[in-house]
Amino acid sequence: MERANDSGRVLVVGAGISGATIANLISSSSEGNVHVIDRRGNIGGNCFDYKDGNGITVHKYGSHILNTSDRDVYDFLKQFTDLNDYVHKVVASIDGKETYLPFNLNSLYDLFPEQTAKNMESKLLSKYQLGDDIPILDMLLQGDEEIRSLAEYIYKKLFLNYTVKHWGLSPKEIDYSVTARVPVRISRDDRYFQETHQGIPSEGYSKMILRMLEMPNISVKLRTEFNDIADKEQYDHIFYTGSIDELMGYRYGPLPYRSLRFELETHDKEYYQSNSVFNFPNEHNYTRIHEFKYYLNEKSSKTTIAKEYPEPFEQGRNERFYPIPRKENQNLYRRYQKDAFKTYGNIHFLGRLGDYKYYDMDKAVLRAMQVFEEVFG
Repeated sequence: MERANDSGRVLVVGAGISGATIANLISSSSEGNVHVIDRRGNIGGNCFDYKDGNGITVHKYGSHILNTSDRDVYDFLKQFTDLNDYVHKVVASIDGKETYLPFNLNSLYDLFPEQTAKNMESKLLSKYQLGDDIPILDMLLQGDEEIRSLAEYIYKKLFLNYTVKHWGLSPKEIDYSVTARVPVRISRDDRYFQETHQGIPSEGYSKMILRMLEMPNISVKLRTEFNDIADKEQYDHIFYTGSIDELMGYRYGPLPYRSLRFELETHDKEYYQSNSVFNFPNEHNYTRIHEFKYYLNEKSSKTTIAKEYPEPFEQGRNERFYPIPRKENQNLYRRYQKDAFKTYGNIHFLGRLGDYKYYDMDKAVLRAMQVFEEVFG
């Protein structure tokens, strides 16, 4: 297999975190040219952020919190940014009460009478180890009636309606890998993420990704479609982070995605809510409210929030956000992938859209590292 210093001409489709990572890795170990294109008018993909008129850094496509326990990912990203000490917590509104997510031992005392909470805490600690994360669907299968009753409460109040709003499907219609990501936490740790490193790039995600692409042998062209490239056959490698069904002309029909709509509001007060993110599993048509100034501790007499509305993806109307993890969709993806390899013998897929797989940011970076090693290692 060829080494990266023999990479030749490389085309990277997509200037989000996946495309920027693979482009940087290749350019850092190669004298070849790396051409990056993106259909949007800005780099960063869904990580794109910007300063608004109130001096607040807005995450255009929803809150992004960098978190990882992978040292290689952390060391790679640290080349391009410093992370602040922000620790992410998510508050859920349940029947007029507030508690942190994921549901944990503190949540018992937030939502139930004290004696009921004490009894249930003792019951959970007799069944599970302190620090365990238990998938809610597993807890629903427990033989103990009290634990099963608690699981049913959590499932109904925190999980069921939120899942239906977010995915447009019931939890039973979605791949278990997604539902298993939402645990009941047998601890008093209110942090949303448990990874070793977490925070926000001190100058924002757009600046971080810009630095990843600021290499002498990387050229970037925005507002450019893959089909705008007339000499595709001249590239030795194509790394594609876009949607594979669109690439192949939807010949077998579209792959399903969920999208999000964000309604920005400016409020003439220092803070709108007491936490960066509030979840609303049962109230309202929106699922979350993001208040962005918390992330970089920015000071302003006004504040900017975004209400997040899940909706179906519609070509030309909104953006693809989440591949819908169902077996039939994976089968359709693999069919497209097989055809794509036949059509473009030098193409490699990565990223949420390219792999048709949900990735957190650190996993997107790790996947790009893996693809780099597979191709050039």
